[in-house]
Amino acid sequence: MAFINIGFGNIINTDKVVSIITPDSAPAKRLIQKGKEEGTIIDATQGRRTRGVIITDGHIVLTSLLPDTIAGRTKNAYLEKEDETQWIKKV
Repeated sequence: MAFINIGFGNIINTDKVVSIITPDSAPAKRLIQKGKEEGTIIDATQGRRTRGVIITDGHIVLTSLLPDTIAGRTKNAYLEKEDETQWIKKV
């Protein structure tokens, strides 16, 4: 299990992330609207512009970070997790 910072002190579990998308396309906008109606939206933008949408296995998280930034942080968290696992195997 690895956690990443998605801005303003908000943290998300990378094991639950299904997809990271931009909010600009029509399908993404429909997905966000449907999530608002169903109550599955988590707004982590702190009032700023939504630049990334993280789709998890139960919720939709809105963030002010770009998808590339989130993907980079996820990759770094995964690599750190992998390094820890290799260290444990060596000991």
